[in-house]
Amino acid sequence: MLFICLLSSSAMLLKAQEKTIPSINTVGSKAMPSCITPYEKNPFNMPQLYYPVFPENSVNIRDKGAMENKPITVLVNQLISVISKKGGGKLIIPKGKWVSGRIVLKSNVNLYLEAGSEIEFSDNPTDYLPSVFTTHEGIEIMGAGAFIYACGENNIAITGKGHIYGPAMDTPMRKISNSVALIENRFPKKIGERIFDGMEGRHFFAPKVISPINCNNVLIEGITIERCLFWNINPTYCENVIIRGVTVNSKGIPSGDGIDITCCKNVLVEYCTMNCGDDCYALKGGRNGDGMRVGRPTENVIIRHCLAMDGHGGITTGSETAGGIRNVYSNGCMFDGTQIGIRFKTRRPRSGVTEKLYYENFKMTNVRDAFTWDLLGSKQFMGELADRLPLRPITELTPEVKDIHIKDFVIESAKRLIMANGIPELPFNHVVIESGTINTKELIPVMNDFINFTMRNLSIKTDHNVINIIDGQNLLLDNIGFIIPKNKLYINVQGEKVKNIKVRNIQPDIEIKVKKDNNM
Repeated sequence: MLFICLLSSSAMLLKAQEKTIPSINTVGSKAMPSCITPYEKNPFNMPQLYYPVFPENSVNIRDKGAMENKPITVLVNQLISVISKKGGGKLIIPKGKWVSGRIVLKSNVNLYLEAGSEIEFSDNPTDYLPSVFTTHEGIEIMGAGAFIYACGENNIAITGKGHIYGPAMDTPMRKISNSVALIENRFPKKIGERIFDGMEGRHFFAPKVISPINCNNVLIEGITIERCLFWNINPTYCENVIIRGVTVNSKGIPSGDGIDITCCKNVLVEYCTMNCGDDCYALKGGRNGDGMRVGRPTENVIIRHCLAMDGHGGITTGSETAGGIRNVYSNGCMFDGTQIGIRFKTRRPRSGVTEKLYYENFKMTNVRDAFTWDLLGSKQFMGELADRLPLRPITELTPEVKDIHIKDFVIESAKRLIMANGIPELPFNHVVIESGTINTKELIPVMNDFINFTMRNLSIKTDHNVINIIDGQNLLLDNIGFIIPKNKLYINVQGEKVKNIKVRNIQPDIEIKVKKDNNM
């Protein structure tokens, strides 16, 4: 049954508190303070994270014979091993231009890149052999790993003001496909047989930039990364991770994600600047059946005072969700020119529960879409599973997205406020968007398959006055001030499940027209 409640009152236009909304001068790597401020009001229980502590011992690679523009791989890895075995310390990459293959970080070692240091990593796949245990887009493999890699280590860091570069933009390595979707149905069951090293006709997945796996107490701070081959920073199966003041420039590079947190627990990301060829800040939980087998969620993540510039999504959950994503708190971030500000992604076979997500005190400027729910994907990768209908059976592979809280924000300019494509057999559930000021060209062109969606205490200026809904249940628009064409709001509803569309406390008194058409 469809129930439309239309009430109007003199409700005040509520604006987000200016004192809590960030500016370009209060976010990103240039604004990073010297120490971590304790977080006091995150909505879940997460321990305070502190810097790992390293012995005073320091070694400079130049003092050990390193020469600029000649490979330092062997020397650096030898020195890291020696420092680690002696109890730890700092390995200094001094000012200069250096070239390297894969660097393997060990426990109690801080790899420190001095200001003015530049490491350019190799474009030769053999410089990333032998294969190491890693993941690629949420599936466990044996492969290149990363430019800087660690596995099973404790108390590690990559710090300083230096730069890391991937190989030149014209390298043949950039022409190799990194999409696991092209071959994921052909993975052997045994991890040790999933070898992607480029040898003997085998496929090669390009290395990420920094990817610790199964590590505890990880710090990445201050560095700048440019010209990646694939994802930039990807801690996986890690606990107690701090990422501060990092700058990433990967604009125009396919799959050039900025920071991808995969199946990690207790993570703080703050004062970072992302300008990316894909998602800027992403939370991931493993892919499909492989992620279910591992069963490790991403949980307890704080992202604060960060800047997202160019990129597909500013803060994105998914699309790999199998182990679950929960307890994510974003505070004081800014999205400037990002395609999508806050993005929720999964796919029908991705499994897992994405829940308890909190976003507050943010600003968006010049975004295409402020909020999107992209839960079906495209036919290019998903085939018929990307089609909304027919309904599929709910199985262990059906993902769920719920419990999303968004408040205290300013959207200065957006093309569209909401684009939402849910999963019809398991709609996304319990969303609250409140206490914000919004300036958008289009309102809600697409909003499909949801339950319990509340928008309240908002001021909305829009050039377009249409909301299109398919099978939405329990939508509440409450205490909203509209500046809207012709003072008319059109709500077009479609589907047999659509019901309980409520509009109340709207200012000024605008005309609301509801059209229900099961044949739209």
